Amino acid sequence: MNILVTGANGQLGREIRERSASSSNNFIFTDVSEIPGQDTVYLDITNENAVSIIVGSEKIDVIVNCAAYTNVDKAEGDVDLAKMLNTDAPANLARVAKRYGATLVHISTDYVFSGNGCIPLKESDSPSPRSVYGSTKLSGELAIASSGCRSIILRTAWLYSPYGKNFVRTMRELTCSKPSVKVVYDQVGSPTYAGDLADAIIHIIETDQLSKTGTYHFAGAGAVSWFDFAQEISRQCGNSCEISPCLSKDFESKVERPHYSVLDTSLFRNTFSFGIPYWKDSLEKCISQL
Repeated sequence: MNILVTGANGQLGREIRERSASSSNNFIFTDVSEIPGQDTVYLDITNENAVSIIVGSEKIDVIVNCAAYTNVDKAEGDVDLAKMLNTDAPANLARVAKRYGATLVHISTDYVFSGNGCIPLKESDSPSPRSVYGSTKLSGELAIASSGCRSIILRTAWLYSPYGKNFVRTMRELTCSKPSVKVVYDQVGSPTYAGDLADAIIHIIETDQLSKTGTYHFAGAGAVSWFDFAQEISRQCGNSCEISPCLSKDFESKVERPHYSVLDTSLFRNTFSFGIPYWKDSLEKCISQL
């Protein structure tokens, strides 16, 4: 099969690149940015015609969309760009996938939910985003559904990796360089190692389970607050920084983040016969690479 990966120079895209190296399938990695030493094809997914040309000419069977506008705070003042990348671009990919009979694997987020509950969120729960980021990502999901293309939408949360800007890399640096830091404890979720999500996507493709279309939740096993997550990062890094708990209101932000966005992953695990590692074990894998 021919697989097109968008946003290939981001956290998830780079993990997929590493894990697909030994695959018998043909992976084509695309992005609008370049990383020295990476073989990446330039593709602007906000341009439907450009997407159509590459999907048609390369006879693409699967599109894996890892591209998104993910700066939650900045999105509040950058609505047009957030909409372009999180709603319009997925709509373009979906229409092209429908046109050529390809399957679209799209990454979405826990931010499509309000996060006001206290029970792990199922795929059947009603979305209620409270931010521009969450709203544009939900609109992207709806655009894919309305296109009629074959699609697998994977909602994930608290994504981290050895690459790019993420909580693990930030806390590793802070707990190494500062004597003390404050981290919120009233937001609970499931840290997700991008390598695990990449493994899951590769598993779906390599085991030929692309016909199992629908929306699924994928996140690290277990639930934790940002405060507890930071403590474990510091511990595994061997740092002695004092980490103090605080409330979300102590940090100025344009966005009210979900207070509880743990995703119920049982549907994914049962449907695709895939075991999701415990978050502490995956964190150890990531930190060992840093």
